[in-house]
Order: sequence, then C-alpha cells, then structure tokens
Amino acid sequence: MATANIPPTTEARDVFRELGYTVDENGREFVAERKWRRVLVTTLCMETDDLEPYLTDGGETPRLRCFVTWRNNAGELRDQLVSSKPPYDWAVIGIDADGEDFAVMEGAPGSP
Repeated sequence: MATANIPPTTEARDVFRELGYTVDENGREFVAERKWRRVLVTTLCMETDDLEPYLTDGGETPRLRCFVTWRNNAGELRDQLVSSKPPYDWAVIGIDADGEDFAVMEGAPGSP
C-alpha cells in the first residue's frame, strides 16, 4: 500500500510504459517519449511538496507536462494547475493507493 508522503514515482513509470512510452530512470522527474511526443513527468506527493517551483515557468518550458500523484490528491492538484494557468499543456494522473489503476485529468478547456 502506498504512503501519501512518498510520490508515486515507480507507479508513474509503470503507467507510461503501459501506455507505450519509453522512460528514463532518473529521479522523481523524468521524460517519457513516444513517437513525436516528449512529456516531462513530475511525481508529487502533495502533503510534503512545495508545488510552486513545479507549477511556474522557471525558464525553458516543455510543451507537454504531466503531474502524477496519488488519486486522492489528484483533484486538488488539478485545481491548483487550473488556478495557476501555467504556460504549457498539462495533465494530471491520479494513481490508486495499490498502484493498480489510474485516472487522467486534463487541463481546463481553453488552457494552453
């Protein structure tokens, strides 16, 4: 069973592999690639993470970003992204505590 204060890093890699992406093996932020898509994936636990550095531009912004957290935190993360209006296309993946299932939440209509 997952611990809420540990990000779902292994589970996130498994989800992207299941979706046909290749992933690198570096840390809790990694790149997933498939065909022309290159997605910067960031895993977050929400309870202990400072979200601000992840949600702001910070320089060279990737075109596609995906934030992965535990499913019970995914709605809150999506709401924070909608409010902050980051300058990139994004999605949130919420992973079940057992790591067996996940849900994808996309950005608000009309967002970049």
